[in-house]
Amino acid sequence: MPSSANKASANRSAAGSPTRKKDNQVIESKISNYFGENVFGPENQKQFLSKAACKAIDDAAKIGKSISLELAHEIAQGMKEWALTKGCTHYTHWFQPLRGTTAEKHDSFFEPSTQDTGVDKFSGKALVQQEPDASSFPSGGIRNTFEARGYTAWDPSSPAFIMEKAGVKTLCIPTIFVSYTGEALDYKAPLLKAVAFIRKAATDVCQYFDTNVKDCTISLGVEQEYFLVDSEHYNRRPDLMLSGRTLLGQVPAKGQQLEDHYFGSIPNRVLAYMADFEERAHKLGIPLRTRHNEVAPGQFECAPQFEEANLAVDHNSLLMDVMESVAEEHNLKVLLHEKPFKGINGSGKHNNWSIITNTGVNLLSPGNSPEQNLQFLTFFVNTIKAVYDHADLLRASIATAGNDHRLGANEAPPAIVSVFIGELLEHVLDDFGGTGTGKSRQKKGSDSIKITHVPEILLDNTDRNRTSPFAFTGNKFEFRAVGSSDNCASSMVVLNTIVGNQLIKFKAEVDEFLKENKGVKKDEAVKKVLVSYLKDCKKIIFGGNGYSSDWVKDAKRRGLNNITNTPEALEAYLSKSAVNLFVKNGIFSHKELEARTEIRFESYILRLQIEGRVLNELIQNHVIPAAIRYQKRVAENIASLLSIGQSKSSVRAQVEIVTNISKYINQLHSDNEKMTQERSKANKIGDAHKRAMVYCNKVKPYFDSIRDSSDRLEQLVDDSEWPLPKYTEMLFVR
Repeated sequence: MPSSANKASANRSAAGSPTRKKDNQVIESKISNYFGENVFGPENQKQFLSKAACKAIDDAAKIGKSISLELAHEIAQGMKEWALTKGCTHYTHWFQPLRGTTAEKHDSFFEPSTQDTGVDKFSGKALVQQEPDASSFPSGGIRNTFEARGYTAWDPSSPAFIMEKAGVKTLCIPTIFVSYTGEALDYKAPLLKAVAFIRKAATDVCQYFDTNVKDCTISLGVEQEYFLVDSEHYNRRPDLMLSGRTLLGQVPAKGQQLEDHYFGSIPNRVLAYMADFEERAHKLGIPLRTRHNEVAPGQFECAPQFEEANLAVDHNSLLMDVMESVAEEHNLKVLLHEKPFKGINGSGKHNNWSIITNTGVNLLSPGNSPEQNLQFLTFFVNTIKAVYDHADLLRASIATAGNDHRLGANEAPPAIVSVFIGELLEHVLDDFGGTGTGKSRQKKGSDSIKITHVPEILLDNTDRNRTSPFAFTGNKFEFRAVGSSDNCASSMVVLNTIVGNQLIKFKAEVDEFLKENKGVKKDEAVKKVLVSYLKDCKKIIFGGNGYSSDWVKDAKRRGLNNITNTPEALEAYLSKSAVNLFVKNGIFSHKELEARTEIRFESYILRLQIEGRVLNELIQNHVIPAAIRYQKRVAENIASLLSIGQSKSSVRAQVEIVTNISKYINQLHSDNEKMTQERSKANKIGDAHKRAMVYCNKVKPYFDSIRDSSDRLEQLVDDSEWPLPKYTEMLFVR
């Protein structure tokens, strides 16, 4: 059977596509010629599998139909042959454990048959299920260390792919990860459950409007923000290496004030890096479309075309791995932490979410007349109602130690969950609910902008609001509060579950109303229920400046919570309503929910523990010694000047420098000791929730005071004495 790689190569030659050069190698420039060539998707499956096997994979992905062991064996054989033609020697079950990064254990296809011969084997059983050691992954108490067994199980809805690192190619098979007793130990398993749950709920509601709708899919597009720094600078910053962010560092004189970096010309070195990781991503079937400079210096963004939610989450996790791997080849380091630098923008992972029917209709597309589009209003209002009822749970879904630094500052949305829908749609809902003035039916003064020699600019129905955590942006909701390093499955499990649950409640209320009111038309019943929802959930709709102090006061009056730290936010997962929501709908068992929340508390604690230890070492081993060395130089200068007859007044500036250095050294030493004592006290607390709260309220505040003293020393001490690369060096990649 011909190699798919050879076939693709032949196609490229026939097409005569343009090329570019890298390291004296000719590389295809036409993305369509190599997109997905390292993915065992439908086209590659056709070359190595029978029609029955291809259909089995498709049915498993679309309708959840089981694949027989016989067909699984054929699929495994075809997948192995494809991987061998691509140069793979090993395969792995690729999964996403609850530690924030992907995991893999490589096994060889090769099996020796005699002392000097062997064969390449891969069975259906090996494809469908493997048994990695589960004891060393986070389990939240579900498994003891001595209870090691865990299982990975193949997810046919996410195609296998070939990952290449350091010239080594490995076949990766996306899987879920569960314990020996069946509890999910990963992000994918509950996401698959939540997606299946909302698909059915949405399809059932669609029957009110179109009986041809037989299924719905959840569409997701994940924008990824990130920073780049030179590897040399990164390797000289222990805080970046060990905690992902700068724990010390004076904000530079020029940061993002001029806003000249945003959408500016991409630096040559960065552009070369972007082109390389995009090429690798495209070969892996990741549909990247956009690249640009972000607001902060050294910050950038890439964004894909929207995909089915499960695949989008897999692709984002894979993309982060690819970005980090390729960066090493360019002597760069990717920083995915939500707030790696103080005083400038942090990084997020904007999740663009919508629901699409099998007939091709986007249920969140308002059309030209949203006030008359009852199907749109049904899904639009129910989504807002779900967010209103479960705002604290949605906030908990994006709660991490890193995101705490980002939320509410430098263009990141605030910790207060609100929904932005735009002025026009606010009028539509007011009119729909009977409290409006008819503005939604009034024509705009202009539906376009006309400028001589420029094509007509058409206006959208809604504006955008960068301060909103949950914004409607034309035909989708954009959940902007997700952190850049987070696995977005966490937030998508919550969003899909709360909306699915709300759609089920909505349908039950409409059906009950129709049952009790014979002769009432369906549309009238739908409107009646939607209007009843609007009375309360309109409190969460906010179109103003999310950064203003007035909004904090206004939100409090509306009854919206402002949960500013992770330990408080995570409490929502264990509330009675959350437990009922997840357990009743089969997303998590009570045991799984408790375990996952425990893991998140522990993760928060460990992050702060690491930061505290790194900070202690930086102060003791870098900052204070550097300050003392410089102080000694200045003191020697004072003594030298006085020895040749200079007056004390002539060395007043030097004396002030020496005095200030002593003041900040003493303050640093004192705060460092106090922080260490508070960490010691916190570590003795057994309950993870209480320990997290103590770390948040007693330990973490010292980080800021220590940083303040260190940053003041950075301003005083000679550059030649300062041991750490400064912001000015790190932020401007050249």
